[in-house]
This record gives sequence, structure tokens and C-alpha cells, in this order.
Amino acid sequence: MTRSATEVMQEIVFAAVVDAVVALKDASKGVPNSLLRDLNAIHANTAFADLPEALQATIPASVRAAFTRLLKEGYSVSPGRPAQPPRPPRPDATQRRPDTQRRGPRPGGTPGPGRPGGGGGGRSGPGRGPTGKPGPRKS
Repeated sequence: MTRSATEVMQEIVFAAVVDAVVALKDASKGVPNSLLRDLNAIHANTAFADLPEALQATIPASVRAAFTRLLKEGYSVSPGRPAQPPRPPRPDATQRRPDTQRRGPRPGGTPGPGRPGGGGGGRSGPGRGPTGKPGPRKS
């Protein structure tokens, strides 16, 4: 039966907490006052070096066991370096960018400016000659 990552992580954390409590009990050598003193010394700002030696030895062992268990369950554990962002797809040679599209023939079949027979590249229309300059005025 496949278990979710949440279930696996809950079991790993539970096992780590139980191992830590057992290590604290071992460090107190059965003396309740010593165990209580060690527990009261642990708070949110406690550094790793401030923990009892038995607990310091238990934490790395719990971490190794957690990674081994995750691998056994089929989860991948990445190395210490961050994953590289995915590369953008390369444009296909057959695809064109919108700004480089070729223009087709003009409506009506007349060639445009700059093309053979296109009127020399200037503006044409009423009152303009074939060069695009204003022609003689008709009265």
C-alpha cells in the first residue's frame, strides 16, 4: 500500500522525538531532577551545542534514518544544491516570429512600393505622378 508523504513524515518526526526523549533520559542517568533541568534548558533559541551530548549524538542519527526511510518509501531526496530553472524551449526553425513575417501580394494584384513595378517607392494617388511627386495641376 502506498502512503502519502505526510504520513511518512509524521512517522519520521514521531520517531525522532521519541529518540530525543530517550536520549535525554539516558543523559540524566535516571535522576528526575537532572532530566527536568535538561528539559527546562531547551527553548526556541537553544543552540545545538547547548544540548546534552547524548541528544547531540541522537539528532544526526535521526536525520540519517529519516533520509534512508524516505528513499525506501520511493521519495527522491535532492542533493544540497538548488534545482536549476527549466530552460525556455528553443524556437523551431520552421516557426517564424510575428515581427519577421513576409507580406503577401497586395489586394488587387498591384505591387507595393519598393517592389518591381511598384512606382518607385513613393506615394501615389490622385494629383501625384509616377515618382510620387505632385504633378501638374489641372485647371
